[in-house]
Amino acid sequence: MQPVCSWRFMLFQCTDALVTFASFEFERLVSFYTDLLNQKPEHIISNVYAEFQLPSLKLGIFKPKPTHYLEFEYSTKSKISLCLEVRNLEDAIAHLTALGYPPPGEIIIASHGREIYAYDPDGNRLILHQSEFKKGV
Repeated sequence: MQPVCSWRFMLFQCTDALVTFASFEFERLVSFYTDLLNQKPEHIISNVYAEFQLPSLKLGIFKPKPTHYLEFEYSTKSKISLCLEVRNLEDAIAHLTALGYPPPGEIIIASHGREIYAYDPDGNRLILHQSEFKKGV
């Protein structure tokens, strides 16, 4: 059975979902996520689009077409964050630091576990989260 997404009076079938980042530095961002996720993109169109398959989510990176540059060039910082559940927060922090993008702050203790904020090369916010229920799993 296909999942169904509905909102008020609109009804349609959803077959998949993904999050995408626009980047003028396409190759740099694809390289960062290749290293961060320790995997190559599942689908790639050279210098245009790359897609990574994560558990329960696809992450796409695309280079905006010249006709859309203004839409992305002057946009304010997004309120959306890419949250990655990790098994060991310290290992994830060490990995980001080794990639040259150390988290600027300290680990936060939240009601649902521990987390830290970090940023990719384009300034997109990452939340690395270790659930209190999955420590050492």
